[in-house]
Amino acid sequence: MAIILGIESSCDDTSASICIDGNIASNIVATQKIHAKFGGVIPELASRAHQQNIIPTVDEAIKVAKIHKNDIDAVAFTRGPGLLGSLLVGNSFAKGFALAQNIPLIEVNHMQAHILAHFIDNPKPSFPFLCLTVSGGHTQIVLVKDHFEMKLLGNTIDDAAGEAFDKAAKMLNLPYPGGPLIDQYAQKGNTNKFAFPEPQIAGLDFSFSGLKTAILYFLQKKTKENPHFIEENLNDLCASIQSKIVKILLNKLVLAAHQTGISEIAIAGGVSANSSLRRDLEFLGIKEKWNIFIPKFEYCTDNAAMIAIAGFQKYIRHDFCDHSVSPDPRMAVGLT
Repeated sequence: MAIILGIESSCDDTSASICIDGNIASNIVATQKIHAKFGGVIPELASRAHQQNIIPTVDEAIKVAKIHKNDIDAVAFTRGPGLLGSLLVGNSFAKGFALAQNIPLIEVNHMQAHILAHFIDNPKPSFPFLCLTVSGGHTQIVLVKDHFEMKLLGNTIDDAAGEAFDKAAKMLNLPYPGGPLIDQYAQKGNTNKFAFPEPQIAGLDFSFSGLKTAILYFLQKKTKENPHFIEENLNDLCASIQSKIVKILLNKLVLAAHQTGISEIAIAGGVSANSSLRRDLEFLGIKEKWNIFIPKFEYCTDNAAMIAIAGFQKYIRHDFCDHSVSPDPRMAVGLT
């Protein structure tokens, strides 16, 4: 039996998880609310909060899993990408814990972990499969050949989808984090009320900067004509913006599926919690005759369960790292 402690601290959520033989026994997340009043994550405040949260979060994960710290066989942690100060806290704790318990240390690539979240519960995708990975900092289409053999097919050339959601929300005067709020208001809106342009980017790469600019100019024009335009049309604006972002994502995914001939399709990352993306992908799957795989909500946003499951896969491969390893905030996604 292998018991893995997973540590995630790449941004503003401190999380710890226990994985027992490939099954998640606990997944505890301490969310930092202080950033909301600043309209975005403040790195220094994030790292301080991680220092305060990491020990009680790990203690709770061990308690919920009903094990003792001496039962743990290895500790896995997020090495990168992410915020340097935040990564340092998780890295340092993992090293200290591994040294104290005399157990192996396992480094995990955050973006690979999002993809491997599909192996937490059944049903699991079969190899090879395509994964649309969408988060605040990344938008990618990945060909997954094996647990750690992945090929990057498409990437964002500027903003990621999550950034597009949050920046659009800021233009709509919604508090941070705005992406989930756009999703909430969009449920009551008309997706066809306002038309926004779709970037014409060749191949499988993404771009959201042009859409973001178009939204800005549109809102400036309309609010000049009517200062109450946004509040009077908030639901329809959210629905129209969300619909366009989702359409951009899925159009590229269709192209990738047609080019590769792969029908095993997955999504991952924080934006994969978006209700419109999940719903539209399900409908698209029926049309295209795909097998669709979508993680549970708790495994979409940053969490340690995905780190622990990735750590488990590395543990059974004896893929350990030494204690000279340091955080890599700009860590390449580890995809070849």
